[in-house]
Amino acid sequence: MSDHTRTGRTAAVIPAAGRGVRLGPGAPKALRTISGTPMLIHAVRAMAAARAVSLVVVVAPPDGAPEVKHLLDAHALPERTDYLVVPGGETRQESVRRGLDALPETVSTVLVHDAARPLVPVDTVDAVIEAVRDGSPAVVPALPLADTVKQVEPRAEGEPEPVTATPDRALLRAVQTPQGFDRETLVRAHETFAAVSGEGATDDAGMVERLGAPVVVVPGHEEAFKVTRPLDLVLAEAVLARRRANDGF
Repeated sequence: MSDHTRTGRTAAVIPAAGRGVRLGPGAPKALRTISGTPMLIHAVRAMAAARAVSLVVVVAPPDGAPEVKHLLDAHALPERTDYLVVPGGETRQESVRRGLDALPETVSTVLVHDAARPLVPVDTVDAVIEAVRDGSPAVVPALPLADTVKQVEPRAEGEPEPVTATPDRALLRAVQTPQGFDRETLVRAHETFAAVSGEGATDDAGMVERLGAPVVVVPGHEEAFKVTRPLDLVLAEAVLARRRANDGF
């Protein structure tokens, strides 16, 4: 890792261009509220809470950048953190790439964070940044699996699926975000796999793996869960209520 990586700025890219169909009809997922505040604002604040993060780039729905910018302007963020809003693409991979293209040259460490993980603790964000700055080109926070996992032969929805293997769960981790990267490595991964067909890559660390570059895991946190279904919104409300009661959040 170069000295530039150790001393350069850290920025976070938050792809928030998805519609969130699993949460049902209505506003895009990132604009759903938790305790009256849009998920996206919680996610931006979670990144800005890390002192090393000086810039947050929000990748908005292609036709929703003005609305998202207005939303960010209307909510208080730390004065030391700048933010940009850029229109996203048709896939998450394209949206992340557009966020990378918007970064100034002074940024050497990049976090990619799901807007649907609004409550990731700052200690987790700091651990990812520290691991990148210590020399790892790609870092992911992750948790051990609590459930046994089965590999199956897929069938049509609703049909029984034959089990083909039972992986050792001690060797498996459930990956969260933010994922952290040496900027040059992440850009190279996106340039190399820009032509991925279909929906594109949904895991940036997986793209770095395909380059042959090392990826390491740091401990994740149970509160960094992904909000994808209505029940997750209920859990997020409960987490915020507990934080306010215990920590004055």
